[in-house]
Amino acid sequence: MSEAQTAPASAPEAAAAAVLEALNSTDSNGTEALNATAKFVASPEGTALAYGSLVLMALLPIFFGALRSVSCSKSKNAADMPETITSRDAARFPIIASCTLFGLYLFFKVFSQEYINMLLSIYFFALGVLALSHTMSPLMTRIFPTSIPNKQFQLLFTQGSGESKEEIVNYEFDTKNLVCLVISSVVGVWYVLKKHWIANNLFGLAFALNGVELLHLNNVSTGCILLWGLFVYDVFWVFGTNVMVTVAKSFEAPIKLVFPQDLLEKGLGASNFAMLGLGDIVIPGIFIALLLRFDVSLKKNSRTYFYSSFLAYIFGLGLTIFVMHTFKHAQPALLYLVPACVGFPVVVALVKGELTEMFSYESSEDVLPGSPRLTSFPTVSGSPASLASSMDAISMATGSSPRHRRSQPDSM
Repeated sequence: MSEAQTAPASAPEAAAAAVLEALNSTDSNGTEALNATAKFVASPEGTALAYGSLVLMALLPIFFGALRSVSCSKSKNAADMPETITSRDAARFPIIASCTLFGLYLFFKVFSQEYINMLLSIYFFALGVLALSHTMSPLMTRIFPTSIPNKQFQLLFTQGSGESKEEIVNYEFDTKNLVCLVISSVVGVWYVLKKHWIANNLFGLAFALNGVELLHLNNVSTGCILLWGLFVYDVFWVFGTNVMVTVAKSFEAPIKLVFPQDLLEKGLGASNFAMLGLGDIVIPGIFIALLLRFDVSLKKNSRTYFYSSFLAYIFGLGLTIFVMHTFKHAQPALLYLVPACVGFPVVVALVKGELTEMFSYESSEDVLPGSPRLTSFPTVSGSPASLASSMDAISMATGSSPRHRRSQPDSM
């Protein structure tokens, strides 16, 4: 479920929908943008700035996540390999997501929202710090002063003794990773204490980029199954019931990108937000990343399928915003994104006579045979990057990662 929309800061957004086991509902998680009560009327400039910023923020993790997914798929380090989504995983995804979403709905009906969100804040603090640290790692490697020694560290936690000793946590990191973790922890504390929209977006962008980079579809057919399954899922939960709205009102987590429409009037303290759920970024994003890897496999020094799907995403997201703004009604973004992201590359393949080749491409051929599948439970070992990958995979699979989102357009 996804939609782009506006909502007061007092009506937290978040959505749930677990999915395969990969984005804490992997991107099955959804967020909803709700404009519950206040009737804020945004200026044309404020609206344009908010939605333009959301579109830009959505494109960044897809573009850079796709580029990083290429090198990730060629990694020789087993700990840094991506999680692979198979056709079986993709077929189960909408079902698991629906069960998780409805389960959260019942959960919020029975238990106190305050205590649930307190636990979620702790969980997303840990997950967000690791995800943001992983995102910053390549940049830190480039700018880290050579004059400072890059020492290696290891955090080892075992159970038992002698031959029966078993590793529970084997966490290896270096000075650069430590600096990334410290900076990320500062952002995490800021988010937990203030729930500021900038801190929310830093975590949201990190989640989205990690999802696109580390979640790999094994082939185009699997991508089509996943996208069309979630297309039905999104439309049903947005238009068919009030479950998504209820969960979105109750669920607090950085699983959406937000930007204030009253920024020009109120500055950084603005509170009337336009929103975009991370599921509407990651789900199409992993398909676009797959097409980039297909382009690379063709060895033609062109990125035809990547750029066509990337432009299709821009078109679909723009159409979502246009329809919602025109009809003043929340829209499931995947209703527009899925046909565009799947249809454009297929048409290009037909024109180029490469349709059979595209559907026969196996992304797993670019990865070592031992590449983990999304259905396996990730181990907690390795570098901060690999640990972030593992945490992301758990999150995507449980249903607290981003994926739905909905909004109400009165104030757009």
